[in-house]
Amino acid sequence: MTEKSAPRGISRRGVLAAFASTVVTAAPTFSNAAGFLRGAGDIRRLKMYNGRTGESMDTIYWIEGSYIKEALKEINAFMRDWRRNEVKVIDTRTIDIMAASHNLMNTSEPYMLLSGYRSAATNAMLRSRSGGVAKNSLHIKGQAADLRLGSRSIYQMAKAAQSCQGGGVGTYRGSNFVHMDCGAIRSWNG
Repeated sequence: MTEKSAPRGISRRGVLAAFASTVVTAAPTFSNAAGFLRGAGDIRRLKMYNGRTGESMDTIYWIEGSYIKEALKEINAFMRDWRRNEVKVIDTRTIDIMAASHNLMNTSEPYMLLSGYRSAATNAMLRSRSGGVAKNSLHIKGQAADLRLGSRSIYQMAKAAQSCQGGGVGTYRGSNFVHMDCGAIRSWNG
């Protein structure tokens, strides 16, 4: 995909620059990955856990310019609507923003996933309980994630995500999480 044909709101250059700027700090994290020490090049990893389901995930999903299909399936299943046990393909742009932001924060702590994909029914239920849930949420499209880190403030997380210039970043101080998506570049406080 060329930069000119990139979908709305995503700056491929911004996400790639975020990965490039983390090569030095990411190298120790990826040193155990097969091929890395042989100059395998660009490797992307995502680490998360879900307190609601008790599941954990630590996967390398991109090596040498190619997504790893099985790793993406694992991410899709992990980020499912756990209330309805429905899986949707998660937009790789969102996955890249999450991973790049994590690398920029130089932490080995996995993200706590609060919300990934949401079915329309789950989104409507949450919307009826809270004014902070968008009617046409990007969660419904598999293009958003709500995340938390114990070792970083929501402001540190938001700054890292915003530096990717890849989509929307919302900080929710009262609930202590950051929303990251691959939609239009914007930021807000919830």
